[in-house]
Amino acid sequence: MKKISLKLASILMITAFVATSVTGCGEKEETVATQTAAETSESTEALAAQETEKDAEESALVAINKKAFDTLVAQGPVADDATIQASEWAKAIKEAGKLRVGGTRTSFLFSQLDETDEGVRGFDAGLYQLLTRYILGDESAYELTQVDSSTRESVLQSGQVDAVFATYSITPERAKVISFAGPYYTSQQGILVAAGKEDITGVDSLAGKIVATQAGSTGPDILAEYAPEAEIQEFESDQEARAALEQGRVDAYVTDYTLLLNSIVKNPGVYQIAGEAFGSEDNYGIGLPIDSDGVQFVNTFLKQIVEDGTWEQLWKISLGDRTGIKDVPSVPVIE
Repeated sequence: MKKISLKLASILMITAFVATSVTGCGEKEETVATQTAAETSESTEALAAQETEKDAEESALVAINKKAFDTLVAQGPVADDATIQASEWAKAIKEAGKLRVGGTRTSFLFSQLDETDEGVRGFDAGLYQLLTRYILGDESAYELTQVDSSTRESVLQSGQVDAVFATYSITPERAKVISFAGPYYTSQQGILVAAGKEDITGVDSLAGKIVATQAGSTGPDILAEYAPEAEIQEFESDQEARAALEQGRVDAYVTDYTLLLNSIVKNPGVYQIAGEAFGSEDNYGIGLPIDSDGVQFVNTFLKQIVEDGTWEQLWKISLGDRTGIKDVPSVPVIE
């Protein structure tokens, strides 16, 4: 529901009052009331127009440039037949005519569904669409299966998807049951708190606090190491963790810094990040079936889009331009 400012709401109330006051008055009073109502109506319309313009400006700051995104993906490289045939993983996808992707539709900066055109856009979405084009010559020839942090391994193990793109941190435990291509992005942990909350200023102030994190993510282990005196509550999804934060059931929410940036950009004035990012570097990888030769194939693809500048342009369109971050991050070493 669109929010109306207190100022605009007040004017609307005054307009209603003046209009009501006209009933039962004499001709002179009616004339004055009519003029006042007309003037107030004009003021209301002017203020409403200003607020609409302001809303449009704010939306433009965070909305992805759809044309730039779609154009970049449509210009991505396409692998030759010899490259495809050299990989059993890629060859199977080519024969099937589609790339089955495990991902999300609700990650504002990384993979967000646009219901106006059913397009999915963002940094991860751009990568899997570029990979789809690289294998099949058509960036739209993918099938997206919704995953969360607790189902990413299972959809690969069951053969339900060919690859997972979901801000997927590479860990030794996960690498025992699936394979990773990449890394293609690096992050750390961040602390999200309600806007205006001042008693949490960084990881050192989490002791004795109730801290949310996602089950199946790296959050619980990192909190155990860096904030052992915090009371940890695990949630199945980002939305559930943020809901608990908004409702005051938890004091803070710890997860990947870039995912928290998602929340800040999408919900201005609702949250703030407390302190600096912390913990070891968190490398994002592309999940693949265990021991798949797709690892080498996908790494070759990643190196190519890094070298030709596509990775940098995708980062700018998906993250940099929308968050005001000017410095392009370094690409981690792709194995």
